Amino acid sequence: MTEALRMVKTELGPDAMIISSTKEKRKGLLGFFLKPVFRVTATVGPPPARRYPVGQDEEKPEDTTRDEFRRSMLEPLARELRELRSKVDTLFLKEEVRSKEPPAGIASEASEKETESGFRDFQVSGISEERRHELNSILPDFRGETSGIARPAFLPSVPEAPPDPGQLGRISAALHDAGVGEAAILALVEKVKSSETGSDEPEDLGKRLKAAVESTVRCCGTIRMKRNGPRIVALVGPTGVGKTTTVAKLAARFTVGRKAKIALVTIDTFRVGAVEQLKTYSRIMGLPLEVASTPKELEMAISNHSDKDLILIDTVGRSPKDYETIENLKEMLSVPFSIETHLCVAATTRERELRSIVESFSVLPISRLLFTKLDESFSFGSIINLQMEKKLPLSFFTKGQRVPEDIEPATSKKVAELVLGEG
Repeated sequence: MTEALRMVKTELGPDAMIISSTKEKRKGLLGFFLKPVFRVTATVGPPPARRYPVGQDEEKPEDTTRDEFRRSMLEPLARELRELRSKVDTLFLKEEVRSKEPPAGIASEASEKETESGFRDFQVSGISEERRHELNSILPDFRGETSGIARPAFLPSVPEAPPDPGQLGRISAALHDAGVGEAAILALVEKVKSSETGSDEPEDLGKRLKAAVESTVRCCGTIRMKRNGPRIVALVGPTGVGKTTTVAKLAARFTVGRKAKIALVTIDTFRVGAVEQLKTYSRIMGLPLEVASTPKELEMAISNHSDKDLILIDTVGRSPKDYETIENLKEMLSVPFSIETHLCVAATTRERELRSIVESFSVLPISRLLFTKLDESFSFGSIINLQMEKKLPLSFFTKGQRVPEDIEPATSKKVAELVLGEG
């Protein structure tokens, strides 16, 4: 802050007046181990005219900006310090009444001692540690410029700051705050250490961390069409993660972007309105829709569209605790065709529940992870944790209800941006 004030006076002159000043953290996870910045607003306008008592004829000189600044900043502080001193005196009086000679070796509630700077130090139990730090950070800055205001009679002592954990320690703490697990943190920190370039500048360290995330997370990218026969993709997962909307987004993406021939199949005949919802999407996009309720009907539906490039299958949502219905889903998808199965999970789901979902649906031939509802989540560390733990590549990310705008292929670069607060 002292440097900021000096810059203001250099840029705007000695009469510059501070309007406001704030201390801000830098945005993104990388800002966790960068120094905070000060935002100072100042003006060079004339100081406000002072009012004097009625009948006073002589004109008093206007205060300088320095005087105004000293008064506005130090007078409230001096008043508060006087109040605190009064509380200390009260404590001493109570102690004297209770006992004229306190037992030796036992510290009183408020003890007085001389500090190295010559000022008395009181340990007052009624003052919070946060307030102690605030007082110590303000008082030394103005000690040389407070000729009109006496130095307060006490200065709360401040414990020594803990040792600097270093840049790698700050990276670990920041990743932990972002929801990244211990195993992933260790792997990422090791990659950052192995990519040392001789520079510990925050910008260089941030680039190395981003590169470490990108090289750690595995993504499979978009759906690739087959040369002979259709690519068959089924979306499975718990209820409420947005499987039907995601099917529509994928269909629109490949219909509009790649002009692929697509057919839709739904086996979700249990949820009320599920078939009608997909019928609406298929009618708008002009795509055929098949409804199957048995494995035989699903086999026939796929056979009827063997000339298509892509067949998308929407399935009924299952609770990860309902093992019987998940087994039924496994039986339903047991057709003589190769089906690429994407497990849809919401980014808003707690990590412990995400693990349970993957374990419950592991009876199916899961080959991909698809994360939905990124726009509703505030933490994305679970994406890294789940991918590294379960070894399942990421396929797509969705973030809203718009079709087909709110879907994109998962990339390691996108994961790094999300986790590091840049996306």
